Amino acid sequence: MPLNTIFATRFFTAFPGRKVMLGRAGGLLLVAAVACSSAIDDDSSPIDFAGSATTTSGSVATQVESMATSLQGLPITAVGDELGNDVIGDIPTPTSDQVEPAFIVEALSPDDIAAAFESVVSRVFSDSLDSIVEISVTTAAGGASGSGFVWDDQNRIVTNQHVIADAQRVEVSFSDGRSYAATVLGEDADADVAVLEVDTDDVLKPIKLGDSDTAVPGQLAIAIGNPFGEEFTLTQGIVSAVGRSIRSGNQGFTTPDVIQTDAAINPGNSGGPLLNRSGEVIGINAQIRSDSRQNSGVGFAVPINIAKMVVPDLIESGKYLYSWLGVSGHDVSRLLAEALDLPEGTQGAYISDVIFDGPAEDAGLSKTSRTIRIEGQPIDVGGDTVVGVDGSPIRSMADLISYLTSNTRPGDVVTLQILEDGGNQTEKDVELGIRP
Repeated sequence: MPLNTIFATRFFTAFPGRKVMLGRAGGLLLVAAVACSSAIDDDSSPIDFAGSATTTSGSVATQVESMATSLQGLPITAVGDELGNDVIGDIPTPTSDQVEPAFIVEALSPDDIAAAFESVVSRVFSDSLDSIVEISVTTAAGGASGSGFVWDDQNRIVTNQHVIADAQRVEVSFSDGRSYAATVLGEDADADVAVLEVDTDDVLKPIKLGDSDTAVPGQLAIAIGNPFGEEFTLTQGIVSAVGRSIRSGNQGFTTPDVIQTDAAINPGNSGGPLLNRSGEVIGINAQIRSDSRQNSGVGFAVPINIAKMVVPDLIESGKYLYSWLGVSGHDVSRLLAEALDLPEGTQGAYISDVIFDGPAEDAGLSKTSRTIRIEGQPIDVGGDTVVGVDGSPIRSMADLISYLTSNTRPGDVVTLQILEDGGNQTEKDVELGIRP
């Protein structure tokens, strides 16, 4: 498919049914920026990402990338009466002194846009490479490998917990050939995060940390790691979805706010960084969904904000203590709301089970007690529906898990806004325990 056709397809399918007007030059700049978050070439020949894209000083590609970098993070705005639906993202609308419209219109060719894209990806790779490691692990059962990155200026490395589980010996290697022994400082199987300390007097270069809460579908996503032992491999795609939930290994608890990406993630990528176009880590590559154990375009990264939350405790004490409510459940469907006689359109987290002698049982939360049939379907009823915590709305079980994970610690008392079976509104205070 011709390059300009690819761009047009990506652009118009990214905003179905929307009228997006960004001013005279803004629309074309948006096309360029969208193109820079998508694959642009069917050529599978090797690319030397360690170097810069081939551009000359003062070239259009260089100026486009410089402009995109300088404007990054500014809000999108629409012009006057051209407002349509809200546009989510951080591709800026340039001011008149930042962009010369005639220059953009006359100078941007498909090759220019492709060169700008390559330059962005290459820059992220080269800027991050010195902070990324291959991890080799020896266990009683044999060996394993994965990826990781330098967390801080104290020579600490962050990776997935499942990469170093049951490790007897750990070694980290850099792209320039340096290798060091490492010690496991702490691990959190629930979030699938672990911290290593490197035994060296050398000063290691920390990677840049981003804010996973700013990730939105469509943004450029770059994964760097060691798939199948192929050291320091870069793959790129987009953020496919946010707010996913995954379970880590054999753990019975769920990690919330997970980032989904179509950047190729394979065995050996685990623990490596998922980066945005600024070269900031927004996630830790952790899992793929595949029947063949190979990339199928559905990969998951633990949000970096969860790592920011747990890593200090892992460094300090070797573990992280999560608050615990002691329930299991699911989202409220239309049929369930009807069966429970809840107001039409009710959203929330339905409590199907309450753990014996747990915080929720002590607070008097109700669980499923019987099954009825609605429209021929068996529906479990009798449990409470959580629609809020401390005044924050809860629209799903994922919302409840996310709130408790990010905003509470063991011993905190939270107030749950509840709809009981039958629609009665009430509040119940719960003192949270320690997750077992």
